[in-house]
Amino acid sequence: MNTEEERQALQKDLDSKKNTDDRRSLGQFSTPFPLAKEIVTFGLTLLGGKGTRDVRFMDPAIGTGSFYSAVESACSDERCLSAIGYEIDPHYAMPAKELWRGHPIEIKISDFACEPPASFRPNLVVCNPPYVRHHLMHAERKKELALKATTETGVKISGLSGLYCYFMLLADKWLSEGAISGWLVPSEFMDVGYGKCLKDYLLHNVRLVRVHRFDPAEAQFDDALVSSAVVWFEKGRPDPDGDALFTYGGTHDSPAMSKRVKIAELETERKWTRFPAGECKKTDVAETLSDYFTVKRGIATGNNGFFILSESKMRGLKVPDEFSVPILPGPRALKADVVTADSDGNPELPERLFLLKCPKMAEEMGRLHPQLCEYLRSGEENVSKGCLCRSRKEWYSQEERRPAPILCSYMGRGSGEKGPFRFILNHSKAIATNSYLMLYPTKRLTEEFGDGMDVMRAAWEFLNKVSQAEISGEGRVYGGGLRKVEPRELQRVDVSGFASFAANRLESSVEQGGASTRIDASAEPISPR
Repeated sequence: MNTEEERQALQKDLDSKKNTDDRRSLGQFSTPFPLAKEIVTFGLTLLGGKGTRDVRFMDPAIGTGSFYSAVESACSDERCLSAIGYEIDPHYAMPAKELWRGHPIEIKISDFACEPPASFRPNLVVCNPPYVRHHLMHAERKKELALKATTETGVKISGLSGLYCYFMLLADKWLSEGAISGWLVPSEFMDVGYGKCLKDYLLHNVRLVRVHRFDPAEAQFDDALVSSAVVWFEKGRPDPDGDALFTYGGTHDSPAMSKRVKIAELETERKWTRFPAGECKKTDVAETLSDYFTVKRGIATGNNGFFILSESKMRGLKVPDEFSVPILPGPRALKADVVTADSDGNPELPERLFLLKCPKMAEEMGRLHPQLCEYLRSGEENVSKGCLCRSRKEWYSQEERRPAPILCSYMGRGSGEKGPFRFILNHSKAIATNSYLMLYPTKRLTEEFGDGMDVMRAAWEFLNKVSQAEISGEGRVYGGGLRKVEPRELQRVDVSGFASFAANRLESSVEQGGASTRIDASAEPISPR
């Protein structure tokens, strides 16, 4: 058995002895060796192209040494190799030190993010940094690392950044001039707001060489559903007139598509995932969705199973009308794209649901509504302890939302024209949970076209003509091909041509004698009395 075979067996054994949740909390997802070798071979090619024969390798999150093993395997005999690796977890670090004893590598059991640079100056850094989301990092640690990162690079890092962002910035001080650096990281930084710090670093502190994004439907890790990218750069003064290679799909060695993109374009493009398939988005879009609609997320109840009740359950608890509001089922359960209403404004659906909205429980309420009070008390032992509920003044209180005339299902795995983004026309007074985005007409829309339901229908028809690709281009994609668009991202969708479409549609409706039901966009939120 060679050393790499020993390493793979060791990795499997160590992973099996560690709780999955503990591994996730430290972002410990080992890089498969075939992928590690592809990545390392490319890095060595870049380094060789600079005429450099000696390899001074560093991995700031080495684990059992997948990348180092790939370096040893790929280095030719005439290349001199020295290496250093950091690993914070003794569970992996101690066996790794023993495994690589006698090889030209020093493995330090230490937190790289807090480690001052040693005299060792690497010219090749390849790393799969810990994938730890910001909310799993302690506030003091984030503050300390953010200060270090800004001090070293001048880049201000967002508090929403994952640990991998800090690792990339903190490695900068280690790099020798001309060093090649490759990072296997979540591709989400290319789309999200907190990713701006990494993009600023790649554009202004180093020379960006290549970004390869794997197809999100083809996860690179067996134990983590994450969309991955490999980012390559060279330590040195950036070239504002230069370009970088963007590749996508296939493998790192043989991507499905590629395109060189000017650094100047990357400066203005907010969504780097447009490349290589698309072009830089025009900044002079005539009309965006925000011109006509404000987008809000649906409500987060704290526990849908407890607070969202069937009509029969509501009757059984004798809940008065003022303590509830109709609410739509989730997108999968809502089959129709148009929700009609009865004379009371309740949605005409096979099964109607209601959100429980109660005032503060008082002695008088206990006398008048004993069944309801007893139901609420039944949730005090478990529901009230939930993260959202325990943050409220009254654990059972709910957010306020007005009914929205148009809703959007904003997350799913559909592709092509049958993608996950679905618009629903809502004639009822039902609100929705946070499995939807809620679209409220702006003052501009109502001033230009009025506030009738015929206007909302015209808008709904137009939105259904907007391509899924346009919406996806403003959103983000996760491992397994999960696509998602946030409220601000949906508001940035290009709806050029809406004004003329709406005018023609409304004119046609008038000629046909269509009636208009008014939508009160300025109405106060429904609240318990």
